[in-house]
Amino acid sequence: MMEKLIETFYTALNNSDGKTMASCYHDDVVFEDPAFGILQGERAKSMWLMLCESQNGKGFKVEFTNIKTDKNRGSAHWEAYYNFSKTGKKVHNKIDATFIFKDGLIIKHTDVFDLHKWAKQAIGLKGMLFGGMSFFKKKLNTQTNSLLEKYMEKKKLSN
Repeated sequence: MMEKLIETFYTALNNSDGKTMASCYHDDVVFEDPAFGILQGERAKSMWLMLCESQNGKGFKVEFTNIKTDKNRGSAHWEAYYNFSKTGKKVHNKIDATFIFKDGLIIKHTDVFDLHKWAKQAIGLKGMLFGGMSFFKKKLNTQTNSLLEKYMEKKKLSN
């Protein structure tokens, strides 16, 4: 049953369907990844809405494999293929995800990927030089969260 939830989540991501993705999350969800840091509740759901909206129809593709679940936990490997919006550069990001479930939904979702490798692809030379440094991650988190704030304000989504 939880395996189906993860399949639904990533199929929705591949289809740029943020609403379905958000419906897989518990209201008290905690999401974490290198690009956004830690997001909770509506902020985590809104991140997927924002990302799906921005990628819709732009050649975004997701492949997911190796889904493993039990009653309370799960994991998956997924790969995203897209052009980074700020630079137009092609990105192939390889991500390992872990999940904790509650009430039949995802309550904790952690994505792990090589931020330095992502930065080299997405940003180029500056990403290659600085992508592995903590100040880069901090600046990226600030920028992504600022974009999320603006998106939520525009869409009148609660924080």
